[in-house]
Amino acid sequence: MKKEKMLWNLLLGTGVYLLDSLRERAGDSFENISGRARDTYDEATRRTGRAAEALRGEDTHYLSTTAALLIGVGVGVGVGLLLAPASGEETRGTLTNKVQEFGDRVRDKFNDQKREPGSASYGT
Repeated sequence: MKKEKMLWNLLLGTGVYLLDSLRERAGDSFENISGRARDTYDEATRRTGRAAEALRGEDTHYLSTTAALLIGVGVGVGVGLLLAPASGEETRGTLTNKVQEFGDRVRDKFNDQKREPGSASYGT
């Protein structure tokens, strides 16, 4: 973590040094650019911290993220059904068939694993 912070500080310092040479030519707009660069750096730091927490399992926002994902999927499916070229009855029938096919494939996969020697069921 210290090495990453040192690297970020070095890169930011180098960037500021290079931008400082343009300060005389840029005038008032430099202050605006500097503020935006700082804001962007702060946002990137915040997002990197959240990603690190998520990878370590310390993210407490997983419930809201999961809810947002499920809501997005639901809205997507709803819009897809509304804009589908087939009638509602045909679309529901197609979805039912696809779900049943998927369930059959999952059951077949688990049944095949149970029958294989050296599977999780020891001695049967």
